[in-house]
Amino acid sequence: MKPLVLVVEDEAALVEVLRYNLVKAGFRVNVAGDGETAKIALAEEPPDLVVLDWMLPRLSGLDVCRHIRHRPKSRDIPVIMLTARGEEADRVRGLDSGADDYMVKPFSPAELIARVRALLRRARPAGSAERFVYEDLVLDLATHKVTRSGRTVKLGPTEFRLLKVLIERPGRVFSREQLLDAVWGRDIHVEARTVDVHVRRLRQALNADGGPDLIRTVRATGYALERDEATPLSP
Repeated sequence: MKPLVLVVEDEAALVEVLRYNLVKAGFRVNVAGDGETAKIALAEEPPDLVVLDWMLPRLSGLDVCRHIRHRPKSRDIPVIMLTARGEEADRVRGLDSGADDYMVKPFSPAELIARVRALLRRARPAGSAERFVYEDLVLDLATHKVTRSGRTVKLGPTEFRLLKVLIERPGRVFSREQLLDAVWGRDIHVEARTVDVHVRRLRQALNADGGPDLIRTVRATGYALERDEATPLSP
């Protein structure tokens, strides 16, 4: 079955442009014109990906994105946020609300399709039984689950891919550019600042229960999965 994309947008002309290009590219499309309708659509038929406008009637795109991330059945759905807001602070707010990608209007439909395909491709890990373990942290590709000290760690799809890159080579320092290439791919443009936002979200999720920080920040360089030896590991 073709992947389903939920377009949440109140501008009729843009909806038609998005629908036409998505259908032409081989996707099924559902449309919601406001935030409340989007919540109903998500419950009735969970999509494979959501294209979400920031400014919506009744419920903002930020609130809809938080709703997606807080529901167990939808928390792993990739979200691309659309907005006329181009300032860095607004981009960070959008990513902090749970969005995986961010596009400023006006944008190229061809670029949107490329980003949709990239996110869907990376949201579906290969079905293998491969497991990665570092300290008390376990990433299981077969079940698409992460645990720490036996407790489930809830991650969005981008954070899951980011952790996979880091845990495959513990101790190696990855630059922001290397992480952009490995997690987002070469076919879409994402700013280096986006890496910092997602690393912060990953770090918060991994450390939610008060364990030692397993992500090392290398100033002016990047990040590594490596515990500070001066910090004891909780039993």
